[in-house]
Amino acid sequence: MKKIKYILLTLFTIATVVSCIDEDNDELTGDATTGGLLKLNNRLIGYVVGDGASYTATGNVFQGREQTNSVGVYIAFTNSITGETSNEVLYETIDISETTIGATGSFSTSFTYENLIEGLSLSTGSLPASDGELSIGDFWELRYVSTLNNGKIVSNSSTTKVSVGTRFAGTYRPLDGAYYRIGVETYVLADWINYCPVTTIESVDATTYRVVEYFGPFNGNEWYFQIDGNDKITYPANTPAGEAQLGNGQPFITCESNAADMTDVPCGPLTNFVTRFDNGADQLTMSFGYFTSGSGARTFYQVLEKIVD
Repeated sequence: MKKIKYILLTLFTIATVVSCIDEDNDELTGDATTGGLLKLNNRLIGYVVGDGASYTATGNVFQGREQTNSVGVYIAFTNSITGETSNEVLYETIDISETTIGATGSFSTSFTYENLIEGLSLSTGSLPASDGELSIGDFWELRYVSTLNNGKIVSNSSTTKVSVGTRFAGTYRPLDGAYYRIGVETYVLADWINYCPVTTIESVDATTYRVVEYFGPFNGNEWYFQIDGNDKITYPANTPAGEAQLGNGQPFITCESNAADMTDVPCGPLTNFVTRFDNGADQLTMSFGYFTSGSGARTFYQVLEKIVD
């Protein structure tokens, strides 16, 4: 029995020593590449048809033992109706000036519609010369490839989606927020900032929007709202797929559908409207909630501001 204990102790000691060795040692990582790490500031960019604007995607480069000398930006287009994806082209190679170990460099790439279609084609031919021929939901994907100082090429898993939509698609930051659980204020603006500092909203059609994240301060939800010609926000009873709209897996409620359950948050003219700003930093003021049959209503009030570069 003592021999078995000694053997186990020896194995444990060896395992402990191995686990504490520097993980950057190529002998243990199979010559793994440790450089080329990028952090994107723009995971989603809303492309607004007809605005003629130039868009910019930015990010940071973290210089490790292997430094990033340049970042290549590759572009491909996907047709949302057919599901077909175009060929991919190299749009730009960006030299990184800050290559000191431990430093953080930065990069940016700007593009117009003309840039986004150059060199790309589908089975039907080149992409249309006018963005008016695009469909809501079409998108480009920007892929980033790092070239390191030792000549290695690293393709980053994070990409930027440039999604064709309407004015109010994009990413938003919270300006105000309140969540009531059975009449008790449980979360406030600070919780919005902590749990959902950036809310992603995509266009479905000319008036319908899909919230990819978040549902108040909760993640793991996908829900929908609509904006009419008077900038009034409403919430459809069903999703575009025809299923009942849910929040946290429970029936979605609004000021119109469940007025008696929405008394904790503003209703009427005080909420569910859009405020437009000339610089594009539009605001969405919203009240909504969900109802649990076991205990009652959960209600939200939030003011979101569109993030513009």
